[in-house]
Amino acid sequence: MPRQTIVIDPVTRIEGHSKISLHLDEEGHVEEAYFHVTQFRGFEKFCEGRPFYEMPSLMARICGICPVSHLIASAKACDAILAVRIPPNAVRLRKVLNLAQILQSHALSFFYLSVPDLLLGMDSDPATRNVFGVMEANPAMAKDGVRLRQFGQQIIEWLAGKRIHPAWVVPGGVSTPLTAENRDRILAAIPDALAIATRALDWFKNEIERFRDEIRCFANFPTLFMGLVGDDGTLEHYSGKLRFLDAGGHVVADYPDTAYENCLAEIAHPWSYLKTSFYKPLGYPDGVYRVGPLARLNVIDGISTPRASQEWAEFRELDRGAVLSSFYYHYARLIEIVYALEKMEQLLHDADALDSNVRAHASVNNSEGIGVSEAPRGTLMHHYKVDRDGLITWANLIIATGHNNAAMNRGVLQVARHFVHGNKLTEGMLNRVEAVIRTFDPCLSCSTHADGRLALEVELRSHLGLLVDVCRTR
Repeated sequence: MPRQTIVIDPVTRIEGHSKISLHLDEEGHVEEAYFHVTQFRGFEKFCEGRPFYEMPSLMARICGICPVSHLIASAKACDAILAVRIPPNAVRLRKVLNLAQILQSHALSFFYLSVPDLLLGMDSDPATRNVFGVMEANPAMAKDGVRLRQFGQQIIEWLAGKRIHPAWVVPGGVSTPLTAENRDRILAAIPDALAIATRALDWFKNEIERFRDEIRCFANFPTLFMGLVGDDGTLEHYSGKLRFLDAGGHVVADYPDTAYENCLAEIAHPWSYLKTSFYKPLGYPDGVYRVGPLARLNVIDGISTPRASQEWAEFRELDRGAVLSSFYYHYARLIEIVYALEKMEQLLHDADALDSNVRAHASVNNSEGIGVSEAPRGTLMHHYKVDRDGLITWANLIIATGHNNAAMNRGVLQVARHFVHGNKLTEGMLNRVEAVIRTFDPCLSCSTHADGRLALEVELRSHLGLLVDVCRTR
């Protein structure tokens, strides 16, 4: 048979626009595969010339799914430009907000985007393999997913004033303190949310045996893993040190979180507007690594909350070294949901949680600042340079999905070679190729900023669809 190219366009149940191309040889075997991110935005350029203090609110507009993540990383970079000490309660409240973001985003990824595959089956009818099919097949699970995400969004609203694109986190801290009323309503709802998370975890662990083939080939290969860890090596999402771990479970190196330029570099590929990051000491492609919930549970030494710690200990029994299969991102998200709920409860029970001192004020004291935090999908980095008037002269954003780009491409190839056969194609085969991308839960709107070296092609077409002219920049 002649060589074929199979194009999956668009990739469904992810945030953003992308496609996958599978290149088959004469015998119908997959020879190569690419994950193409087809949208381009460019936040790094159009924030130039803006006052630095606008950056948190502006950067929150990058994404409607995880605006809080950008809000916090951006504010931390601005804190560094101010060179101020953030009031302890401002740090505490930022942490609660970030954990609420992780809670709602993980609930969206698991219940809305992935449960249709996990509950109904990878080969089920695509017409019903969606959240509405889940509602029909298991109404209680669908209701749990809606409630868990709703609670995360409510916490964001109660703290920051609105659920999407809040402007509450500002350079130097947060704009208003927490009220006793909002603290109490969050604490009152946590037990029910924990019960939902526990049900989902129990269900998922009972279902794992059904997906042994997927576990074996869903981006299941040795890579490095990177994530923030606290000073004591425990799970941390707000601040800490950058840790790299190898596939055998050995710590490769720890770096200060603001020293990312010492350990990371980025490249661009001609088939995608998404940059690829790699561990600089090993180069590319040996320095490929993964971030996100799977990586975070791999790189840590422990978890500081009781239920999540117990679940993490069970999780680590899956492999002798690092847990390698990206299918287990789903598992890791559920454990992080439990952790987020427990940790928010701890933070809100602190005696100083209602302290009104929540913001430090200053002028520009440094010409640049770096802010690093853990977004739901992985480590997020904002780096700004400013002039004497505090106007942005340069910005660099390294987004979780970019950290994972190389692993996603390699995972698509691994899954396609295992499941896809050109002479007997089925929809379920191609759904598995998409499903490996869903394990990473990419956020493409966040990550498509490019690095200035990609070709941009603009086509001018007539009202009949005929190609009139093409302009290419390189």
